[in-house]
Amino acid sequence: MQKKMDKECHCLTSSDRFLNPILYNILSQMDSSRPSQDHFDYSSVPHRCKCEARRTLCLKRPTEICKAASAVLVKTVHFMKNLPAFNQLPSSDQFALLKSCWAPLFILGLAQEHVDFEVVDVPADSMLKKILLNRQESPELEREQPTVAGVSKLKSCLKKFWSLDLSPKEYAYLKGTTIFNPDVPNLKAGLFVEGLQQEAQHALSEVVQLLHPGQQERFARILLTASTLQGITPSLITELFFRPVIGQANLLELLVDMLF
Repeated sequence: MQKKMDKECHCLTSSDRFLNPILYNILSQMDSSRPSQDHFDYSSVPHRCKCEARRTLCLKRPTEICKAASAVLVKTVHFMKNLPAFNQLPSSDQFALLKSCWAPLFILGLAQEHVDFEVVDVPADSMLKKILLNRQESPELEREQPTVAGVSKLKSCLKKFWSLDLSPKEYAYLKGTTIFNPDVPNLKAGLFVEGLQQEAQHALSEVVQLLHPGQQERFARILLTASTLQGITPSLITELFFRPVIGQANLLELLVDMLF
């Protein structure tokens, strides 16, 4: 019941709910010869939704931020490509790990490079325009758009990493623990990957003790902060930072080309 309530939007006023069918009926009478209007879903008409789960956002300075994000992504792929242990894995395992970890690694790159960004509301098409055009987007064009809730989660994650003020070595070993994730399904060399993750965690622990001998809890705080990376979806990262650059292209396919 709670999940169902969370998905519902309560932003429409009573007048908004009344206006949609009235306007639709008027237009239908004006052009009853268009059979496609009988199937028009006026409930999908965009409105100024204030719900954090539905209110969509975009970058305020897309040219500048997309350029910085692209540079971080290139560094992320090069980091993976230059790991000898990663290159020793079967190609299928490399692809599976890439698919699983590119987004968390990219976020770590944003944090390390201190890439901050501002967002603004996405301007929605007017209700009348959508009804007149009867625009029905194909399923492949329906993507998860960046919302207030998603962007807030990303910004909160970045702030936590910035508060830790990690050194380059701490970032490097943390990225190693992120890449070598034995929980990724169907790994052929799962035990080897698990061993690599343990090695990376051990190296991270040693670096933390060396650089911060008086902060016994720092290692645990780093791992706890890193766990929040999994709550940020790759689609959010793709749509927010790279869709303006790559258009309709598949980002994962581009990453595969860069890596292999």
